[in-house]
Amino acid sequence: MNAAELRDKTPDQLKDQLVALKKEAFNLRFQGATGQLENTARIRTVRRDVARVKTVLNQKAAAAAGEE
Repeated sequence: MNAAELRDKTPDQLKDQLVALKKEAFNLRFQGATGQLENTARIRTVRRDVARVKTVLNQKAAAAAGEE
């Protein structure tokens, strides 16, 4: 997922996606702790996706505040 795709989504969709990514990150951490994690690089990509979603949400919030 890239930032351009995220900018096309509404804030509600972004929040839903953020919740899903955080759940996935939790599950990946749990799998890593129990030794069941096969793709360790997935943790990194999920963490970066969370950061991207948060960045776009903050940009949208700043833009909305600037319009008022």
